[in-house]
Amino acid sequence: MENLMPVIWVIVAIVLLLFMTVKMKVHSMIALLLIAIFVAFMEGMDSVSLVKTITKGAGSTLGGVGLIIVLGAALGQLMTDCGASKKIADTIVAHCGARTLRWGVMFVGIIFGISMFFEVGFMVVVPLVVSIAKEAKIPYMYLIIPVLAGVAQAHSVFPPQPGPVALVDAFGADSGMVYLLGLVVVIPSVICAGLILPRFLKGLDTLAAPKLGNIDETALRDFKLPSFGVCLLIPLLPAIFMIGHTIISNFIVKDSLVFRSFEFLGSPNVSLLVAVLVAMYVFGIRAGRTITETSETITSAIKGISTVVMIIGAGGVFKQVIVDAGVGQHIAASVAGTSVSPLLLAFIITVIIRWATGQGAVSAITAAGIVAPLIPVFNVNPTLLMLATAVGSNTITMPNDAAFWMMKETFNLSMGQTFKTWGLLELVNSVSGLAVVLVLSLFI
Repeated sequence: MENLMPVIWVIVAIVLLLFMTVKMKVHSMIALLLIAIFVAFMEGMDSVSLVKTITKGAGSTLGGVGLIIVLGAALGQLMTDCGASKKIADTIVAHCGARTLRWGVMFVGIIFGISMFFEVGFMVVVPLVVSIAKEAKIPYMYLIIPVLAGVAQAHSVFPPQPGPVALVDAFGADSGMVYLLGLVVVIPSVICAGLILPRFLKGLDTLAAPKLGNIDETALRDFKLPSFGVCLLIPLLPAIFMIGHTIISNFIVKDSLVFRSFEFLGSPNVSLLVAVLVAMYVFGIRAGRTITETSETITSAIKGISTVVMIIGAGGVFKQVIVDAGVGQHIAASVAGTSVSPLLLAFIITVIIRWATGQGAVSAITAAGIVAPLIPVFNVNPTLLMLATAVGSNTITMPNDAAFWMMKETFNLSMGQTFKTWGLLELVNSVSGLAVVLVLSLFI
């Protein structure tokens, strides 16, 4: 029983966290910090050790993902403010016939999910897709579900988004392999959630389309945008560099200039910084904007995600307390020798924390502290464990999740309609994603 106490206290802490954030409406950052301190004292951690744990947890988490979150938000905002995002969406949709329109918006969602913070991607694609649905005379929800399925799943699985970056760092997974295997996971799961699911949902054609202001077409014509290919290439530069590093490392001598160059450019921070610098020129100066306007765009992006950064930092403190208390080792020891799949266990743990915190990135970061000790015990592939945890962070959400309310209020849905649309697409996304990961584990 004594060995189970660390696990029991974490379970109690998650229940308290759910109560504080949902019932008492305590800010997630404050709630996470208080719960972390609670667990530390219940585990017998002294005050000096706790202070060091708090510093280490916040510092390592923000040091690993803080800059990436800021740069990722800046890249997405630079694309949005000059109309590059709209050009990507319009071009893909323009080349889709009526039968393939849903496929087109689904891939738009995946591209935006990789390159933009979720809230930014949501606010960019929703007006575009509603306008497209109106022109194509299609009930708007038949296009909204596939595009949001793409945004949400890509945001949860691919670096440089905060949750995936934290998981890659915690599990020691290879970023390039995360992209390669991530595509194998994301595409089938988004097809299930975005294209197959709506066929079984009745009443989607009865929902009244919201009145959403589209991007000002007149203002966008003032900018000199590059070709569609260039607009698409720039947000994908981090993925290209990371995948390139993975491929090069298997064929090139480590002491060579080519290897060192890709090792440098293939790191998440550097690859994203390069993408932002290129975007500042192509989507800023070359597009006809001044340096001041480009800088204001970046400032706006940073302001928009500052709260999220701090919540993730608090999640890092909670994770570090769990690590230092040895909870992960106790869980690993308790399931060692059983038939429980570590991939399934990682998924379930992440789902529970997502329900408790309402934050995808926080659930991934917190689960990492619990799940990472499973790697040596089960000799599990770190990339597959990372993907199982990532899709778990993108499961059906509760009313303590900001995305839940964004969906409900944007489209004037009832609670039941929100669970039916947003809730089910997230559930199918996560479960089908896990199924693909489990299939991959049979071969890798």
